[in-house]
This record gives sequence, C-alpha cells and structure tokens, in this order.
Amino acid sequence: MQTTMTAQPPLTDFVERRRFQRVSVDLHGRFMRQDLSEYPCRIENMSPGGVAVLTQVTPQPKERIIFYIDHIGRLEGTVARLFKGGFAVDLVNSERKRERLAARLTWLANRSELDLPEDRRHERIMPTDPFADIVLEDGRRYQVQIIDLSLSGAAVQATVRPALGARVTLGTMQGRVVRHLDEGFAIEFANVQARESLERLFR
Repeated sequence: MQTTMTAQPPLTDFVERRRFQRVSVDLHGRFMRQDLSEYPCRIENMSPGGVAVLTQVTPQPKERIIFYIDHIGRLEGTVARLFKGGFAVDLVNSERKRERLAARLTWLANRSELDLPEDRRHERIMPTDPFADIVLEDGRRYQVQIIDLSLSGAAVQATVRPALGARVTLGTMQGRVVRHLDEGFAIEFANVQARESLERLFR
C-alpha cells in the first residue's frame, strides 16, 4: 500500500503528545548554540518538558541549546523539530527541576488573574519550593502548592476548599480565605509580611 507523506504542521497545531501541558507565554530571552554563538529569542509556549522558540536562527536537529529566559532562568535541551519562524526543544531536567518549572509556569499563567484587590501594590515573589503546609481552623493540615505569593496574600492549589472568610495558616502566616479558584483558593494575610520573612520561609 502506498503511503502519502504530508508536511508536518506548525508547532501550535500539534496535539500535545507529552505528559506535560504546554502553557502559552510571551517571554524574552537568549539562547546559546553548540558553537557558543548567542542569539535573542521569544518564547511562545513551554512546558516542563519542552519549549517553542521564535527566532530567525535555524539550528541543527538534535543540536544542544542552552536558554536564559526572563522569569525562568537557565534551561537546556536538544532541538526536537523546526517550524517556520523558530524551533522546538525537548528540555533535559531532573524530576525536581521539572516540578519547580511547572510551578513557575503556573504562576506566570495565573498571576494576572489572581490579583487580590489589596494586593496589586505588592511585588510578586516566586518561591523556590512551591509546596507548603496549610492548617485550617479545626487543626486539619494539608500540603498545598503555592501558585501566587506576595507580601499581602497568596493563591494555592489544594484538594481542600475552606469556606470564604475561614481562617487559615500558611506556613507561619495567618490569614483568611477571600476567593475560591478552580483548583484551590486565595488567602489574604492578616498582616502585610516583610519580604525577607517570606524569602526565608519559602526559599
């Protein structure tokens, strides 16, 4: 039986075949090729397992690439495929680094939507370790994942959903639930925290 070969569609038309969900982003950065030459680029979408890069530079398939991306930092991987205006890279990460990258991507994807009214004047903090314990009023303790954190509040992904107004303690910080999210809830701290205290607690 004769097989008809069809052109490969652009990256954005691909059905996601990886176990990581891609997140649409608009981040700037630079990448370094194997010959140590560096070029600017823009990141169109990424996941903990891969990244789509917009650039006029065409690397070789399987070429090793090192990225320095705003809000993300250093990543590396190999060229998986080329598409018009850029290329895709399969990232090489440890399991822990993939978890941290997933948390950072969640933060980037949600930061514009999770602003608390009282919170917009405060700079966001991205915790190095996004996992923390939260204690409810009745003493029950759960592990949650922080997806947004500032001096006056936080948004967490959790399997539990306390009532609006319920008092909770995140780490050592007391607060109350002010909003329900699709996979968690938002907390307003009882007091505005010092940046140094948050960094010590979550970094």
